[in-house]
Amino acid sequence: MHSRFVFTVLFMAVPLAQAQHEHHQHGAAASGTMNEASQFLLRQSSGTAFQPSAWPMPMVMTKAGQWNLMWMGQAFVVATQQSGPRGGDKIYSANWGMLGAVRNLGGGSLMLRGMVSLDPLTVTSRRYPLLFQTGEAAYGAPIVDGQHPHDLLMELGIQYARPFAGKGMWNVYYAPVGDAALGPVAFPHRASAMELPQATLAHHWQDSTHIANNVLTAGVSWDKVRLEASGFRGKEPNENRWNIDMGAMDSWSARLTVSPTARWSAQVSGGRIKRPEQFHPDDVVRLTASVHHVAPRPGGNYWATSLIWARNYKTVGKYGTQAIVAESVAPLSRRNFITGRFEWSQRDELFEYDHDLAHEIIHRTGKRAFNVAGYTAGYTRDISLLRNLQSGIGVNFTVYQIARDLKPFYGNRPYGVNVFLRLRLKSSE
Repeated sequence: MHSRFVFTVLFMAVPLAQAQHEHHQHGAAASGTMNEASQFLLRQSSGTAFQPSAWPMPMVMTKAGQWNLMWMGQAFVVATQQSGPRGGDKIYSANWGMLGAVRNLGGGSLMLRGMVSLDPLTVTSRRYPLLFQTGEAAYGAPIVDGQHPHDLLMELGIQYARPFAGKGMWNVYYAPVGDAALGPVAFPHRASAMELPQATLAHHWQDSTHIANNVLTAGVSWDKVRLEASGFRGKEPNENRWNIDMGAMDSWSARLTVSPTARWSAQVSGGRIKRPEQFHPDDVVRLTASVHHVAPRPGGNYWATSLIWARNYKTVGKYGTQAIVAESVAPLSRRNFITGRFEWSQRDELFEYDHDLAHEIIHRTGKRAFNVAGYTAGYTRDISLLRNLQSGIGVNFTVYQIARDLKPFYGNRPYGVNVFLRLRLKSSE
């Protein structure tokens, strides 16, 4: 694990330190040459999704000829302990790095963007422990009580945007690996989740299509309103985290985003996903809605809050389940941050590891899904560790409130603890 930790730190520090050096030389020039379409493209946080523009997005801007470069990156090194018969402990790293290149072209702007993760190396055994989490597979079996790693290639996309008629903007995005227009900004990039290393339990309800394949999105914006539609491959990534899982564009989605002020953003979206899970024959009809708020604070800090709802309807099982997340991060001072997350969801895949047991429980209880609520509180302290990175140490604690039928399998008072080191590329100054 020590070698993987060093590899992760080097992955973050070496290229980004160079970017930080170049930023001091070229940052002002970079911002001065961007047109309206370039600024539109650089506001996107996950695929084509926006957060409130008041968020001081942590990135460094440099130049290479006519190209404006956007560098972003983040890594968590985490020690986790999950309680009870289904819990586990592990040291792992969840991480990602992104480079976007934008240039003016033909009255608009062109953006090339790539994002990579070393999760396939730093999340061993193809998962990390997370009670009540489900989705995707490891070693030929469904993952239960664990979170899958991200693929090496999280995004590889090209996008063009051009203004029209004063307040209008149209854009087209294609990505062999990318984020469909469905749901909010994905949790690894969401302002309100930036101090929480673990995934949300609602991930496969709300934002799991942030790594989809063969994605084509077209959008049109007018002033504060934006409408998008996507076609993409519905199947979620397989266990081979090193390849691109191309396939037919068999799924669709649409999203409406409204940003009434710089501090507020909201979206509603829906789509039909063709057989996303390997072990289920269902298509999933997904609906999501979310509201996001960012309030700037002194010292370049911010207070960010999100409220997210989603519903999945399975077409073969013919039933629906819902999930809610409310999360927030706020600065106590320049270097001290508190975080909170409330989660509630109807869990319908907790016994996928044993089909006989799953059928027995359905027969005995008459239920396909069970209510699970999680209450997370956390604290992060910024420290001076590496010159060009915003470093911090933190801890969060989650207690779960579960249905009575789940207690024989999870214990009466399940909980989880995460202690972590956070490394993030510093924001441009």
